[in-house]
This record gives sequence, C-alpha cells and structure tokens, in this order.
Amino acid sequence: MDQEGYAEEERGKIEAAKMIAGRCPKSHYWDPTENKLVVVEAEFVAEEVKDKNSRKNSLQQTGTMIISLFTTPENGIMLQDSFTMDGHHSSLMGLSVPFYFFVKKSSDVLDESQSEVPVTQRPQTSAPPGVPTMVSRRTMRDFVGLEGADKSTRDAMMNFSFYLTIGNMDDAFKAIKLIKSESVWENMAKMCVKTRRLDVATVCLGNMCHARGAKALREAAKEPELEVKVAVLAVQLGLNEDAERLLISCKRYDMLNDYYQASGQWTKALETAEMYDRIHLRTTYYNYAKHLEAKGEYKEAIPYFEKSETHRFEVPRMLFEDLQSLEGYIMKSKDKALRKWWAQYSESQGDMDTALQFYEAGQDYLSLVRVYCYCGNLEKAAEICNETGDRAACYHLARQHENQDQIKEAVHFFTRAQSYGNAIRLCKENEMEDQLMNLALLSNPQDMGEAARYYEEVPGCQDKAVMLYHKAGHFSKALELAFRTRQFGALQLISEDLDDKTDPELLQKCADFFLDNNQFDKAVDLLAKGRKYWEALNLCMKQHVAITEELCERLTPPKGVAENETEERNKVLEGIAEVCMQQRQYHIATKKFTQAGNKMKAMKALLKSGDTEKIVFFAGVSRQKEIYVMAANYLQSLDWRKDPDIMKSIIGFYTKGRALESLSSFYDACAQVEIDEFQNYEKAFGALSEAYKCMTKAKMKNQSQQEDKMANLKHRCGLIKKFLQARRVYDEDSDESIKQCQVLLEENELDSAIRVGDVYGFIIEHYAKKEKWKAAYSAMEEMRTKIPTVNMAYYINIRTIEAIHKALDIPLGRGIGAEKINGLRTTSPDEEVGEEVEEEVDDFIDSEV
Repeated sequence: MDQEGYAEEERGKIEAAKMIAGRCPKSHYWDPTENKLVVVEAEFVAEEVKDKNSRKNSLQQTGTMIISLFTTPENGIMLQDSFTMDGHHSSLMGLSVPFYFFVKKSSDVLDESQSEVPVTQRPQTSAPPGVPTMVSRRTMRDFVGLEGADKSTRDAMMNFSFYLTIGNMDDAFKAIKLIKSESVWENMAKMCVKTRRLDVATVCLGNMCHARGAKALREAAKEPELEVKVAVLAVQLGLNEDAERLLISCKRYDMLNDYYQASGQWTKALETAEMYDRIHLRTTYYNYAKHLEAKGEYKEAIPYFEKSETHRFEVPRMLFEDLQSLEGYIMKSKDKALRKWWAQYSESQGDMDTALQFYEAGQDYLSLVRVYCYCGNLEKAAEICNETGDRAACYHLARQHENQDQIKEAVHFFTRAQSYGNAIRLCKENEMEDQLMNLALLSNPQDMGEAARYYEEVPGCQDKAVMLYHKAGHFSKALELAFRTRQFGALQLISEDLDDKTDPELLQKCADFFLDNNQFDKAVDLLAKGRKYWEALNLCMKQHVAITEELCERLTPPKGVAENETEERNKVLEGIAEVCMQQRQYHIATKKFTQAGNKMKAMKALLKSGDTEKIVFFAGVSRQKEIYVMAANYLQSLDWRKDPDIMKSIIGFYTKGRALESLSSFYDACAQVEIDEFQNYEKAFGALSEAYKCMTKAKMKNQSQQEDKMANLKHRCGLIKKFLQARRVYDEDSDESIKQCQVLLEENELDSAIRVGDVYGFIIEHYAKKEKWKAAYSAMEEMRTKIPTVNMAYYINIRTIEAIHKALDIPLGRGIGAEKINGLRTTSPDEEVGEEVEEEVDDFIDSEV
C-alpha cells in the first residue's frame, strides 16, 4: 500500500474511533460460526461529557450504539462497523452472519400488529413474514443484497471485510473476485465512504460500471482535502447526509454551497453563502433568482437579481414580455442605468417625449442633446450643454453646428468639449486668428505646433509662433525663428527652459547673444548646459559672475567611464573650486575639491571658512595624517583653554596624525596654562610629563634639537617636582618645606618652569602664619629685588600683606589699589594645594595618549 493510501486508512480509523468514544459495553455476543467476529451493545457514559451543549456530544448521546469488532491474536481488536440502534428496539439479542438480531419494544409490537404497513418496508430492518414477533433482524453492512447467498459467498464476503479491516487489500480483492453482484459492489462503495478508502471505491465503481461516479472521483483527486474527495463519492452514491457532514467538517463551504444549490436546498445555500462563503454570495443570489424565474416567481426573483447586482440587465430581460410590470418597476427604481434603458427602448419605439423624460431622469445628457438635435431643437440642446458642461454632449452639438456652417457656435462648443484640435482647425479654415491663440495655449503640444506653423506663415504674427513653439517644447524651432525675426525678448524666456539636450550650436548662439548684451550670468548658464565648462569658468573669473551651488552642479561634468574622461572631470571640478575660493564660497569649494579627490585642498578651503564643526567632521572622515594635523593646528588657534571638547579633539587629531612633536608642544602649552591661570602645578607636571613622553617617541630630522627639547622638558619637570615635594611635606615639617623652597630659588632658569612669585608667596604666607613678620617682610623685599615689576597682590593674599605692614607699622606702598584691581589672592597655601579647575586635562591626556 502506498503512503497516501495508508494515511487515508489511518484517518478513517481515527474518525471512526471518535464516533464511538466515551461508551461503555452493555452486552456482547460472538457469532456462532465466525469465531473472530463479536458484536457489542454500548451505551454513552454521561459523566465523561465535558460540553453537553456542543453539537458533537449531543449527537453522541442520541442512543445506544451497536459495534462489530474483529478480534485475532495477530491483529488484536479491530473495528469493523458501528451504527446507532433503532429506536424500535430495546436491546441486542445476538448475531449470525449475515444478520443482527434485536428484541423489539412491546409498544412497537402492538403497533406493528395494528399497522397496515408491512414490516419489510422499514429500511435496513426486516422480520420474517407472518405474525409480528418480539424479534427483529438487520442485515450486516457488508451483506446487503447477499441475504440469500450460499455459504461460500458469505465466507468470501466475510473474508473480504476482515482483510479490508486489517488493511490487506490484495487478499481482500482475491476473496471477492468471484462475486458478480452489482448490489454488493455498490454496498462496498458505500462502505468506502465510512472507511474513506478511495482506492477501494475506485475498484467498486468500476465493477458497478458507474462511469459518472468514476469520472467525478478522478476529477476530485486534485482537491487537497480527503473529506472533499469522500464527499464527492458520497454524492455519487446518494449518501447526501454523509456528503454534507464531510464538507462541513473540512470547512469547504464553497462546495457545500454548490451542493445545496444542486440539491435544491436554497435556504441552506443562502445561509451558507451569507455566513461562510461570501465570495460567492452574489453568484448564489443570482442562481437563486434564476431558479425562481424558472418557477415563474418573477416578483420574488427581482430582489435577488438586485442583490446580485445583475438587475440592470436581467430584470428588463425577464419582464420584457410584461411591459406594464417592467415600466412600473423602472418608475419605482431610481437606478440611472435602468431609466436610460427604458429611454432607449422608448426612443426605439418612436416615443420621443418619454425618451426625453427618462434620459433626463437618468442624467444622460449626450442622449438628451442627440434627441433634441434629431428633433431640430438646437436651442434646447445648447441650453443643456451650457448648463451641464458635458463634454460628449458639447462635442455632438458642435458637430451639428459645423454641419450647418454655424462656425462660431461650433468653435464655442468644441472648446467646451475640450476638443481644441477641432476648434483650432475651424479657426484656421475660417481665419479666426483672434481666437486661435487662446485655443492653442489651452491645447496639447501637437495642436500648439499646428497653430505655430499657421502663425509662422502669417505676416506680423511670428512672435505668437515663437511663443507657441516654446510652449509646445520645440525649443530649437522657437530659437531659430526668434533669431531669424530678431525677437530678443523671447530669447531670454526661451533660454530658461533649455537643457543639455538642446542643439549645441543653438546654445552657443544664445550664449553669444547674452555676452553681447553683457548678461554674463545667463551666458555662463547656457555654456554650462552646452558642456563648455572651461569657457564658463573663465567667464566667471573675468566677469566675477556669482557662483551658486545650483550653477556649480550644472558646471560639474557627468561621471565618465574612460580614464581620460575622469581626469578631465577632476580638472574641471578643481577649476570650479578655485573660482569658489576666489569668491570666498569655501563650503562649495570644499565640496568640489572633495569630488575631485583632492582632500588636502578641500581641507584648506574648509579651514578658511572657519566652520569648526565641519572641520572636525571632515578631518574625522578623511582619515589622512596631514588633514588630522591641519585640523589640530586650526583648533589650537581657537580658545581651547575654555573648551574641553576642543582640547580633546586637538590631542586626538595629533595622536591620529602621528605628529608627536606638535602634540608635545601642545602638552607644554597646557602645562603653562595650568601654571599661569590656575597655579595648578600638579596638572602642569602631568602635562609636561606627557610632553616629555611624546618628545621621546617623536622622529625629528634634527636629532640634536630633539635632544635639547627633551633635556629642557626633563629639567622643567624636575623643578616642578621639587616644588610639589616641598609643598607636600609642609603639613608634616613646615621648616623643611621652607628650606626646600629657599634652595629651589637658587636654581638656574627657575622661571622656565615655576613662577618665582609663587615660591616667594608660599614662603611669605608661611612666615605670616607663624607671625614672623620681619622674616615675611624681608622675603617681600627680596621678591621685589628679583622681580622689580611684581604685582605683590597677585601672589600673596591682600589680607596677609596688610597684616605684615600693620604688624611692623609700615604704611602700605603705592600701587596696592592697582594690585587689588589686577588680582587678589584670597586663599592660603594649604587651600591652594587642593585647588581643582574645570578643565580636567589629566583625564584627556590619560584617555588619548
């Protein structure tokens, strides 16, 4: 058995198992001759019902089920058949192939004795003829039509049923190959609906000579759902309820709808279409309307034709033999199409008044005008056209006026119909130049060209011809005519719409015209369109034509494929950039230098613009050492002392550009700023240390000069380190700290690293704190000796100075006021050690180097 057949068999078994699930055996009986066949009477167990309101469970609870089973040691227990016990029976009595035996209810026995209907006419259940008995029998499913067969036939059928149940198709067909009864094959085919064995059903239909069923089953093979194929088989065998159930289970409502329609169940068909198959809803309405029409129920069919939206054609067709009813329906309807149809019918019958009435009701203005023209009432037709503006109606009326040589009216209605070509044709034929120009401007380019050619031949109207050629897009023709007739005003208008597709000779001719009239900007524009870039650039240089971004784009040559074209394009781009530099259009120059691939010149142009944000961005994306250095040098020219971001960018660019000498100089400058502005020798020492490291890694051409710079930085670092050390030990041993400061003052070139005033200030503050006023004053005098122009208040707290002078009874010297203005120290040496500044240079140094 192939995989598809096996899957279908398994699905059939699963569906059958679902039908008998949840039941408990009440009694069971073995067949006296077939020892592998047992029948069970099973009742539904109410406790296992989870949803008693569901449709499925309600069907399962309808009654007791009779279940026949095959049981063998090799295959176990296999379901053979199942059905619900008839309501006339009270219980199962037993079985003997080919019959099941049941005990009748006593009430049914009494009714049977009084009934005139023979018991044998009851479906699937029969009793022996004669008097009514308490026992009834039912033929087994596989033996319908074989009740009187001999034992060998019964054995063959039983073997077939067994092999079919266990899935052994080869032995199953061998078992019944001698059976020729058509009813047996039909019964087997019906059995296949329950077992869903389409392969078996195909054989059965063949033996039944059921050609229609075989064809339908073969055509249904393309359907993806197994239930659909089985439903098709059920329909062919007359098992309508099974077909309906299968189509519902697989949710193929389209086929269920078709089934209901074919079986005449129109109420169910409409409900299915409205709820589940809305894609075929209009088709269902239409088919039902045709069904009602066939039955002669015209009044009932009309609403369904309307719902299917086919009433505009179908209702007039259906009621055409009953014109009175049709007219009444159309009068009640507000559908314009139906009123137009009745108007056309009335017109065909010669009833023009009715036709006009319904054409107007249907708003069919073309037909109204057509009928009025036919009747010779052109005034009424013109009134309708002027009121409605219907283009088709206006065109028809214009034709009527033209046929009657009423040219003015014809031109008017051709214009209302927007048929400008016909209006222009009449104006040309009848020399109506006054209207021709306006019509030409409203028309399409082709009609404009026709009108322009007409004006070209008319003396004194060449200006109109130039305008129309220009409007129609025929620039070459317009320029040629403008030059020939010397219409220089029109040339300026036309030149604005020229592009690079225009004839180069005409572009050059226009450019020369503007040069002669000193309109250099327009000449440059035309030269650019004609791709004469160098001439345009030279003109910009000589005549100082203002460069705009739009003009630069026009002067930019398109990208070429060949190498020589690329080189020429780059030269032109650099030429544009040079012109922009001359006119101080630095941003445009940067863009053009960049497009030419010359990033160095682009950076120089950007530096001249002074746009810091764009300079930083361009340096970041260029990734060239030289550009990094240029950007860093520029940033140093700014007030980087107050902007940590600029300081960080300078360090980053010098680092990326490998300009270690410049980076060392910048760190040196940072250190000097920390000393001069903030007296922060800790950060200054850190900056000088980084400057020394950078200088050691630098590769200068002059090795001796590099060594001198390294020695200088090292010496300065040593001096600052000594001063810091002296300040650090102050809290522990102030005398030792002062001695170190005094030794430091004896160092050579102390001013190169430390301000002498800071050292003296530290000493003087110490003496004042210890109230050694004479020593403090002596240090002040020594400081004045070493620094003649010293601003004492810049290095020493003004209160300390006042205290020293007051203690020694010495008046304050001149210049103290000025010193106060220039700057006052308000912190003690102790507080000075822990001073912080906003610019955390150390953090930038640590993160960047």
